[in-house]
Amino acid sequence: MSPLLANDSGRSHSMSAVITTDRLTLRRIWLEDAPTITDLVNQPQIYRMVISIPAHQTVAQTEDWIAKHPSGRETNTKHVLGIEQDKRLIGVVSGERKDTHLPFNIGYWLAPSAWGHGFMTEAAGALIQWLRDRGERAFVSGYLVDNPASGRVLEKLQFMKADRRSIFCMGRGERVDHFDMARVG
Repeated sequence: MSPLLANDSGRSHSMSAVITTDRLTLRRIWLEDAPTITDLVNQPQIYRMVISIPAHQTVAQTEDWIAKHPSGRETNTKHVLGIEQDKRLIGVVSGERKDTHLPFNIGYWLAPSAWGHGFMTEAAGALIQWLRDRGERAFVSGYLVDNPASGRVLEKLQFMKADRRSIFCMGRGERVDHFDMARVG
């Protein structure tokens, strides 16, 4: 499964194209996606498992989040992609970091109706390969202890456990146990 990137000159970190895999299309998220994304992230199966998503997120909050993506692309600190399967938005995968000397933190979520088909491993793997093609070699991620399926995705992507700690989950409104993971290469 080698991702294909159309229309990318390689001269800029700005993602101006689409990544395609055998079954998925990874593309920029647009303001028009805000209602769909809001509907998806308001499912407890998602907001309870992603530390940065609040319960009962509004469309306005989603639009604010989307509006921050272009500056992150330009500074090579945030690459957030919608995951489409059969032209339907089913999730999000991202690589984010505070500064360019730090590794990208790989984050993701997927609509529950799309679970169990290997889509997240395929999407995150394609994003990691796209970042590697641009010289990135180290990545971090993590998952909540009560979400072992996410841990299996990361293990398939060659991440290894680095630490276990308590972290605040916005969707739950409380601290939860979290495994930090890392991948080099």
